[in-house]
Amino acid sequence: MLEQDLIEQVKALFVVLDSDVTLEQDSSDHADQQSLNELLNSIAGCSSRIRVVSSGQSSLIPRFRIRSGEQSTGIVFAGVPGGHEFSSLILAILNANQKGKMPDEFTVQRIQKLKGPIRLRTFVSLTCENCPDVVQALNQMALLHSDFHHEMVDGALIQEEVERLQIQGVPSIMFGDQLLHSGKIQFLDLLSLLENRFGMVAEDSSPEVRDLGEFQVLVVGGGPAGTSAAIYSARKGLKTALITERMGGQVQDTLGIENLISVPYTEGPKLTAELSRHLSQYPVKILENQRVRSIGKEKLKRIELESGLVLQARSVIITTGAKWRELGIPGEKQYLGRGVAFCPHCDGPFYKGKKVAVVGGGNSGVEAAIDLSMIASEVVLFEFNERLKADQVLVDRLHSLPNVKVITSARSHSVVGDGKRVTGLQYEDRKDGEIKTINLQGIFIQIGLIPNSGFLKDTIELTPQGEIKVDSKGRTSEPGIYAAGDVTTTPFKQIIIAMGEGAKAALSAFEDSLRAG
Repeated sequence: MLEQDLIEQVKALFVVLDSDVTLEQDSSDHADQQSLNELLNSIAGCSSRIRVVSSGQSSLIPRFRIRSGEQSTGIVFAGVPGGHEFSSLILAILNANQKGKMPDEFTVQRIQKLKGPIRLRTFVSLTCENCPDVVQALNQMALLHSDFHHEMVDGALIQEEVERLQIQGVPSIMFGDQLLHSGKIQFLDLLSLLENRFGMVAEDSSPEVRDLGEFQVLVVGGGPAGTSAAIYSARKGLKTALITERMGGQVQDTLGIENLISVPYTEGPKLTAELSRHLSQYPVKILENQRVRSIGKEKLKRIELESGLVLQARSVIITTGAKWRELGIPGEKQYLGRGVAFCPHCDGPFYKGKKVAVVGGGNSGVEAAIDLSMIASEVVLFEFNERLKADQVLVDRLHSLPNVKVITSARSHSVVGDGKRVTGLQYEDRKDGEIKTINLQGIFIQIGLIPNSGFLKDTIELTPQGEIKVDSKGRTSEPGIYAAGDVTTTPFKQIIIAMGEGAKAALSAFEDSLRAG
């Protein structure tokens, strides 16, 4: 089933395995069972440490679980994990053998304090770019928690269950028949969601040491700007730490990248891996899956993390980027995963033959409408302004499509639903103030980005839009705090610009430290 070049890559990854991993599969009459047999046997052929055995159980669809030797890992795959989920399977095997990259010790402690039992299923699409992040995060938690089980489910193989649960987006995390979350979610937010839902065991009597000490430079954010800032700081011989929710930031979610000069084409996950590899060449302390709560204004700044960790730094460089902007209207959160979505590539297939809306007339919105026009029966694009903001070539393409309608001067008012799923969108016609309702089954929100700067509102000067105000050298309104990348007022949100601005901020911090003595 696997191509020979992929087999060689997997063999190279599995060289590090030093204990047995068992792939225990159920029997099934499903048409894809043979594909799963071939996949698992191909993987087992990549290492003498991996074996495939029968569980003696039967299943409606292809299904198997991973054991570390004979011990359960709590990880189950229901379906054939190909496509984007192939990496989830490979990482699960490595992690089960304690050879993969796992969360830091402080995050591990939070996971282990979750109250069990926890039994979750994540419904995915093998074409979804966001699904592997959720599957891999929950698989890691299952490995680290003694009473945590997680099952990836390929929704395409079990449509009756998808319809019964009224799943309309992926990834969808289910606890029994209850939807815990649908759509993209970062590791930290996912862990917080589980803490709120299941609770945590009481702290033990011997608290861990929480002070990480003093650094000369602390970089907050692990995208292109943050990586660049950390490397430049370390090259100057400064004791440097980097705190990030996840390496790569938004780059992780970027598909094709064709404008990074000297690199004709790459993709977000690959570029993230290259950034991490480059950073690993320097003595930078990296704390992933961490989020800053506050930054002090004293000369030696005290930084507190949401996890309870603290550290001090003489210079802080903020590179926290931006996130997708929400509409902030009634019904939006209520129907997330029930008709409200942000990713047309991931969730578009759920709306085949249905009428959907796209909110946002910039490049992202118009591209989404074009893509959805090939799946949905009808697409209605809503734009707040009098004309679309997208590039003209995209606008021309949009207007050429027979099943696309464009409504301009429209302010989204509320998401309409029947309590179970979206049934329409209310909007205000800004020309006459009339509230109108259009019936449809899905709403894709594509209205740009919002800076990740909320934790700084009482620390440094921000614009009304939340961007950090910086000067030509990346300095902020607070001495000793610098900023770079998409979170700042620097125009043109581009990877290459973020890299340069990160380097500039690091050099400014170094220059200022020399003057301060």
